[in-house]
This record gives sequence, C-alpha cells and structure tokens, in this order.
Amino acid sequence: MPPLSSPSRREALRLLGSGLTLALGACAKPSEEIVPYVRAPEELLPGVPLRYATTLPLSGWGRGVQAIAVDGRPIKIEGNPLHPASRGATDVFAEAAILDLYDPDRSRTVTERVNGIASWEMFVRAWRAPLAKVRGQGGRGLHLLTGRVTSPTLARQIAGLRAALPEAVWHVHEPVDEASAARGADLAFGRPLRALPHLDRAEAILCVGADPLGPGPDQIRFAAAFAERRRDPARFGRLYVAEAAPTLTGIKADHRRALHPRDWAGLLVQAANGLGAGLPAPGLGAEALRFAEAAAADLKAHPGRALVLAGPALPPELHALAHWINGRLRAPVDLIAPPDGADAPPSDLAGLCAALDAGTVEALVILDANPVLTAPADLEIGRRLERARFSVHAGLHGDETAGATHWHLPLTHALESWSDLRATDGTASLVQPLVRPLYGGRSVHEVLALLGGEEAASGHDLVRQTWRAAWQAASGEGGDFETRWRRCLHDGIVAGTAAIPAAAPEPRLPDLPAAPAAGFAVEIRPDPCLWDGRPANNAWLQECPKPVSKQVWGNALALSRGEAARRGVSAGDVVRLSAGGRAVEVTVAIESGVAEGVGALTLGYGRERAGAIGDGIGANAYPLVTAASPWLATGVEMVPAGRRAEVLRTQNDVRIEGETRKLFRQIDLAELARAEPKGIGADQPSLLAPWQGDADGHAWGMVIDTAACIGCNACVVACQSENNVPVVGPEEIARGRMMHWLRVDLYDSGTPEAPRAGFQPVPCMHCEHAPCEPVCPVAASVHDGEGLNLQVYNRCVGTRFCQANCPYKVRRFNFFGYADGQEYAHLGAEPVRAQRNPNVTVRARGVMEKCTYCVQRIATERQAAERDGRPMGAVSTACQSACPTRAIRFGDLNRADDGVAALRRDPRHYALLEDLNTRPRTTYLADLRAPNPDLAEDRS
Repeated sequence: MPPLSSPSRREALRLLGSGLTLALGACAKPSEEIVPYVRAPEELLPGVPLRYATTLPLSGWGRGVQAIAVDGRPIKIEGNPLHPASRGATDVFAEAAILDLYDPDRSRTVTERVNGIASWEMFVRAWRAPLAKVRGQGGRGLHLLTGRVTSPTLARQIAGLRAALPEAVWHVHEPVDEASAARGADLAFGRPLRALPHLDRAEAILCVGADPLGPGPDQIRFAAAFAERRRDPARFGRLYVAEAAPTLTGIKADHRRALHPRDWAGLLVQAANGLGAGLPAPGLGAEALRFAEAAAADLKAHPGRALVLAGPALPPELHALAHWINGRLRAPVDLIAPPDGADAPPSDLAGLCAALDAGTVEALVILDANPVLTAPADLEIGRRLERARFSVHAGLHGDETAGATHWHLPLTHALESWSDLRATDGTASLVQPLVRPLYGGRSVHEVLALLGGEEAASGHDLVRQTWRAAWQAASGEGGDFETRWRRCLHDGIVAGTAAIPAAAPEPRLPDLPAAPAAGFAVEIRPDPCLWDGRPANNAWLQECPKPVSKQVWGNALALSRGEAARRGVSAGDVVRLSAGGRAVEVTVAIESGVAEGVGALTLGYGRERAGAIGDGIGANAYPLVTAASPWLATGVEMVPAGRRAEVLRTQNDVRIEGETRKLFRQIDLAELARAEPKGIGADQPSLLAPWQGDADGHAWGMVIDTAACIGCNACVVACQSENNVPVVGPEEIARGRMMHWLRVDLYDSGTPEAPRAGFQPVPCMHCEHAPCEPVCPVAASVHDGEGLNLQVYNRCVGTRFCQANCPYKVRRFNFFGYADGQEYAHLGAEPVRAQRNPNVTVRARGVMEKCTYCVQRIATERQAAERDGRPMGAVSTACQSACPTRAIRFGDLNRADDGVAALRRDPRHYALLEDLNTRPRTTYLADLRAPNPDLAEDRS
C-alpha cells in the first residue's frame, strides 16, 4: 500500500540534503514530568559526543562500529578497532547507515493490504487463526523466509520454533549469496566450508573473477590486510587479476587481464597443471596464455605464501579447483563451518516456490527480506506469493514484497534495536540501540517471538537469554553474567567467539564444468554504492560516485569501445537486453578494460517501492538473474531501444599522458631504491613571503598514500556525515555541480584495452601560498596560525572568485539552501535536523564551503588538552578514521616524531600540481606497483 503522503523526489532530496529529516516531535520522549537533576550523570553532559559500541549488518554479516550520539541523537558512525571485520575503519554502507535511520520513507505502521493502516493489536488478532491451524498440524504449512542468519539469538529463536513446530520449514534467500562457493567447497571437501583467506600472508595472489578489495562484508578486513603487507617493500608481493570488467582489485593489480568469463576456467587449469593436475590444456589466446603462465609460475615460486581466489560468477567446479590449487600451494586460508548454527540446514527459495505451487503454504512469514525484488527472475516469486493463504512481511520499508503480502510489519533499524551478529570469521558482537524506535517498529527478534505467541517479548531480554545460556554452557556455571555482559557492550565484541578452523581433508580434484554458452554475456555484480538495492532510498549513497565509472544516480551497462562499435551503439544509447524471455532496458557506458563479448551491470536500481529518493532510478538487473546462474547471464540478446539517456558522472576524463602525468604519479618497486625525497616547493622562487605560523604552535598537514588507496569512497561519505555536507540531486549533477568536500579521482596512464589506473583522494590542499585568499574581497578565505586555510562562512558574499582561482577545484558553492531550510520551508513544518553534527556550522545559501581538515575535531582536542593541562594529542579527521587501508595520515608537521612529518621525507612524496608553487599542506605518496619482468611490456 503506498504511503498516505509521498513527497516528490526533489522535495525528498531537499530534506535529505540537510542530513535528514524528521517531523517535529518524531524523536520526542514520552510525555512525562521533567525535573532537574540534583547531580547530573556524567554521560549526559549536553552537547558532548558519546560513543557506543554496536554492530551494523551487511547481507547478514556483522561489522563492529562505534556510533557517536549527541544529546541522544546518533550523528556519526566510526569503526570499532576491536572488531575483526572493521578494525577501526568503515565502508560506505556503515557510514550511510546513519541516514537510513532517519529515512522519512521508513515504514511507520502496520498495514493490511485490503484495509490499509492497521495496528499491532489488529495483526495479532488476525494471526491467531493461522497460528492455531499450523500448531494443530505440528507446524505443517508454516514457512519462514529470512536472509542470511548469523545472529546467535535469531538462530536460537528459529531453532526453538522448529523444535516446537517440527513440520515448519525455514527458507533462506540472500541476494548476494555464496551458493557457488559453498557448493564448490562441498565438491572439494565433502561439506560446505567457508574459506577465510589471509591476504596479509600472501605474496603472490591470483584473482579470477574475484574482487576481495571491492564492496562487501569483508572489504575492510581484506583491504587492511592487503595494504599492511604492501607497506613493507620486502613483502610487497604481486597481485594478478583476470576479470571481465574493472573492479577495485583489478585497478590495484600489478597485472590485470580483461578476460571473457568463458576463459576463466582455462586460467585456473593452467595454474593447476603447473602443480601437477594433468587437466586438458586450456584453449587460451596467446596473450591470455602468457599471462596465465606467468601467474602460475609466480604462485608455484611462493609455496605457503601464494593464494588463488575465485569469484562468485564461477561455477562450483572451478571453486573446487581453486581449493585444490590452494591445497597444493599450502595457501594461507582457513576453512570454517557456516555460521547459521542450525542442526538441519535451511531450505532455499526454490523449495518455497515448490510448496507454493503445491498449495501447502498455510502461513508464510518473510523476515527482513525482499524476494519479490531480489529473487531469481525464473522463480517468479511475486506471482507465486498469491498462493499463500496468509502472508506477512516484516521490514524497514513498505517495499516490493510488502506490497505483495497480506500484512506488513515495520521493523526497527539496527541503531534502534537489541540484537547480535557474527562477523565472517565467526566473531560475535552485540547490537545495542542508541535511540528509541523513531517510527514505532519492533526488532526482528520481537516480531518472531510475537509470531510464536509471545506478544510481550523484549529484544533486550531475548539477547541476554542467548548469552546467559551460552556462557553457562561454556563455563558450567555462568560466572558473573552482568560483568561479562557490560564488558561485551563496552568492547563491542564477545571475546573468544571466533570460529575455530576446521580440520578439512585434502581437497579433491573436480571434473571440469561445461563451457558457458556462446554469445554475448552480462556479468551481474553488487553495486559498490547500493549493494543489492536495500539502501536505494539513501541519498548519500545515490550521490556517491562509483569508484571506477564515477557514475551517480543510476547504473549503466559497461561495454568496451570495440564491443560497442561492433554492435553499433555508443555511450548514452539505451539498449534492450533480453534473456530467457525477460528484458531490461539500460543505458550504455563505454569503459576501458572491459573484455570483448561481455558487459557488466550492477544490481540495486530500477526500484518501484524504495521511497521518494530511490524509485525509478536506473535499470533493474534482477530480471537477468536466474537460479542456475545468478551472476552471469549468457546468451543475451542486445538491441538498441531507439532512445538516449544521460549517464551522470562526477569525473568524465580519466586518461593522463604527457604533462598531465604530473597529476598522478606511479612508480615501480624496482625504481623505488633510486628515488630521492624532494621538498615541496623547496627549489621554486616565489613573490609571496614564506608562511609564518604561530611561535611554538602547530603546523597541520596531511599525506595520502595513493598506493594504499583502493578508491572505496568510505572517506567521501564519512566527510559528508561529519561535516553536514548536503546532496544536490541528479538535476544539479547534470549541470556539473556537486557538494562533496572530498573526491576520489581516478587516473589512467594506460590504454583503453589495458588500463593502468590508480586512485587519488583530493580534499582541500590548504596551500601555504593559497591562490584563493588574495582574491576574496571580504577576507572570507583566510589562513590561521597553524596553517589551515579557513572559510569564514558569515563573511562570504558569494563572489566565487576563490573558486575560480583554485587550481584544485575543491571549493563548493551552495547554490541552494539545502542545509538551512530555505528550499523546503513551503512544506509547512521546519524539519528536525536530527542527523547533523552540532559542532559544524550549517552553511546558508550563497556561501562557499570546503574541507577544513575537520577543524572542529582539532578544536575539541585542543580544549581537552587545555582542560587536562597536557600537550595536544593526535587528531584524526573523519576521512582518516574511515579509511580501511590507512591511506590518509593527518598530523602536526612541527613534531619531528609525527608520522606525517616522516612521510613527507619518503622518496615517493609529491605534491599535486607542484609547478604552481602553492606549497600545499596536503601531499601524496606515489602509487607503487611490482610488475613481473616476464610481462614487462604488458602493463595492464
């Protein structure tokens, strides 16, 4: 059922552009008498940020975070350094979760498909009849559908439900699944073990269709391990990547080969034969065979320190072959059991479809899943749901599945509820709320308890029951439960819960699979900004540039220049992709490094019930997904649709050659020993006097290691969240406007067929000889005594002279009143700016804004140091704290022992556009690669 009042996308963007937006009183506490404290609790000091350890899910897996709240309002997410999946860093999904909390399109009430708005009491009365019927049949006819379950409490509840109703059936459907990898492990080891590779212990890595540095629950862990190993030139190693279209891992590879998926098997066979597999020789082309031979030789030369990773689009047999290769290499991989903890494994979505077709589904409960959108298209789950006699959906939004079931129940956000989750390595952590439910929802634990007849169950009590029983079973007596519980809440993890590696047998050598069908193929991927489509109504993620394509507000079919020419299409043409009787219309984008005969398309777009922000954006790739091949659509027919559409990008030119190579520097490991450090601007004369700071003061600076940067954009969204940076929407992006204070540029010094690219984050340079300052007629752009180039917002009159004079293009002009309410005052009520950071000035319309090195954090530390009578400690900017690879370092250049000062003496050190002699405080370390001498002329 549609919401009673749906704002237009433009109106919703205006609301979300300010950070977000609740109606007045939505966060209000219950009516009660207010009396002053005689002695106020220390933790309730007004305006003082408080940190709470909690956990955020992505595809069911937990990533530990520290949520920052001010006056009871969650405003920012940072990583939990104690959690193995976050290591103190974040990704774009964790950073943007704070905006999801305040989403005005979240489900606010129980609804019934026929009668509309209802109540929890009305649902309970309606549920009693089907519950009584299935109880009388021992649970027969009751079907439960969930996503991936890693929560020990939810697993315990489901196990209890199945024990009480043994005929009930539990189904699991996760859009971004690991089905092929699980079946591959089953082929190799006889059971579906999960692989946990250790990139920090591997010096030769071959990725075949795999993107370990790309988006996903393990991105932070993999990226941190990869970057940490590469900081040591002696252990730098070498990364080979074969893929159909560029990924983050491919961009960071020492050697990358664009290969059609039909050639991936040959690459793995070549590596296996180098280890004695004796499989039929692969039918690879000359260049691909040369790449395969070089990678295989490198792997063989590093026993115990070599690793092969297979991607989700590979069939199970090739995953099993990768396990066989890793076994022979003694690869640094742990194998663990799946985390669901179920005695009997759950059924899949196909089993639910069979039950629906048989007419045996008396009651269907869908918990926090959206199969109508995300299920394989050939299962036609939306049509089949009508055959359930009683169906209920519980979710954060009234999404596509909510519209297809009889009842919809609103769930709470992870920042509003009690729960627990496991990381991919099995480590459990607690989920604790930072705020009472804003929209009257209930947690998934409370909903499941209600469905079992426990109407008054508390999520807090249910989670405590799980861990009380677990600790009592482990110790035999439970110990001091309250002390242990509080320690786990404080630390954010449950110590000692990581999975113990399984004693797996020697992997078996599998039979080779049949080659993919001939013809054009489309590789389907999770989107780096919208994942599987769940956060489609999040404006921060919609406007976050995709790392490789730099596209925002939509997706596109990535094709190589040659493939587009052969098919008579060009960038911006809309084409119709048809497979299995289903069709998708999508805009074409020409990208370097895409293999011939294949295109790449991401999930998450084309939503119909995402909300005012996400509806109708981009193309829905799910119709191309099938149960047999969820990640690779083969035999696809592509024909022009006869119209064009604009692909919105924040960076249109990425090629660098000649003099433009000074924009981004790359160096080979062999050349590093000959490189010499160079002072920034030391040998360049200037008419400007040298910058003079405060006596005995600080000199703030930043150094960004482009060799470590993987382009994940966590820093971009972290800056947006910390500094109240608004979104502008697709209309303004089309005009060439954007508001991000920090961008991550992509530069490519290779060719369209063989890119040699890298990432370069670009905040304000904080130049000592700042070109923006002398042209400002009102002294709004000024320098302070510590080297910060400040923007005085209440002086700015909007001449934009500073923007015109900035060679780095890092200044943003606020054309509209996104943040001050001017653009949505006509809606009749001033929204509560619940997400905004109160320590950052809210900019009015008509002023210039930019990166300030998070001056509010510097000021906070300065005040704390003065209060405590100590020197200032380390200050971490929002972008630095978010970065999973620690590519961004910020500190005091006047302190000889500061890491930033040392990095400026590194041989790779350089300044962006150094010839302009602006003397920037933000500088860089050159990108570093280790090419194989046997592939000297192949710099792809």
